Amino acid sequence: MPSASDTVTPATAATQRRSGGAAIVLKLAGVVVLAAAVLSFPSIAANPFILSVGVVIMSYAVLATGWNFMGGFTGYMSLGHAAYAGLGGYATGLLILEVDMNPWVALALGGLITAAIAVPIGIASLRVRGASFVIVSIAFVLILLLVFQSWASFTGGSNGLRVPRPWGPEVLRPEQHERFFYLFTALLAVALLVWWLIDRSRFGIGLKAIREDEDKAQALGVPTFGYKLVAFVLSAFVTALGGGLYALWFGYLDPVFQFSILGGAYMVLMSLLGGVRSLFGPLLGAVIVGYAVEFFKAEYGDSQFHLTATGLLLAVVVLFMPDGILPAAAGLVKRFRPQSSSIREVTAAELAEQRRAAQGGDQSAGGTHRRVTEGARS
Repeated sequence: MPSASDTVTPATAATQRRSGGAAIVLKLAGVVVLAAAVLSFPSIAANPFILSVGVVIMSYAVLATGWNFMGGFTGYMSLGHAAYAGLGGYATGLLILEVDMNPWVALALGGLITAAIAVPIGIASLRVRGASFVIVSIAFVLILLLVFQSWASFTGGSNGLRVPRPWGPEVLRPEQHERFFYLFTALLAVALLVWWLIDRSRFGIGLKAIREDEDKAQALGVPTFGYKLVAFVLSAFVTALGGGLYALWFGYLDPVFQFSILGGAYMVLMSLLGGVRSLFGPLLGAVIVGYAVEFFKAEYGDSQFHLTATGLLLAVVVLFMPDGILPAAAGLVKRFRPQSSSIREVTAAELAEQRRAAQGGDQSAGGTHRRVTEGARS
């Protein structure tokens, strides 16, 4: 006999629709509040330094979201993803300096060039998994570091590369910070929208199947290598755009900083901290990690204390919050939320009607059994 909790009554269905609609309204309201808070930040920043910290945090959010296209969907952890941010930055700067290209055209073309470079790199590196993939990603960023340091006649080498800003000296630094804050915000919004669309597409389902069990996904017909390659190239493209926009804002590129394993580790930490499977997880992680890094640098100068704090934070995340802050908070809310199939949602009259219907079905089955038995005896 079916239980009350197994039967969806009209009242229960209406309650579920209302709760689903309320959840959608709450999510939309949260997105609106978040957007309003982000867009109002330049007007409430106390001074240009605080505004510059906001620009750094938004640049981290773009890079972490770009990393999450690969790490969040497929589960492949790349510690060398700073390579694509560095390539995007240098491609943008060199196109402006060597070809005299418009800065915004150079930014877009730099992202496309980096994506094209990522294709053969992905074909080679995505044939391995786990720790082997991590080692390959680290090796790639170290190779780029040596190349860009040694090729001084083209990249500037250890002396760095000066990148002209898109606006002239008549635009002061505070206004530069404000404009680039909004540019990074716009780029982040586009990246989040693309991530959200992929998450709800057939392509996204295939990527998540790869993340859960790649061998089983391949056995079920998912073109795993092709899906991984597309996610890898898209991740490199978004990360390169973030690196190119940073080059236009900061105006100076140093190979040691641009091709740093620490930069890739920051992307991983920010995504893990917020939640790699969440849309806004990398953004939350960027706010926490970005603010903490800038705080430690401001308070402790050139000491390496911020590296120690980053390592401790990464250890805490891996040990106590492996899924990140947002999934942990969502699970906590769900634990205290009443279940939609609870018997309390079924009235006494509905419960009695269900019992009568079940008893009637049992009696009908018994009568049929008796008729069959009597026919067999005759």
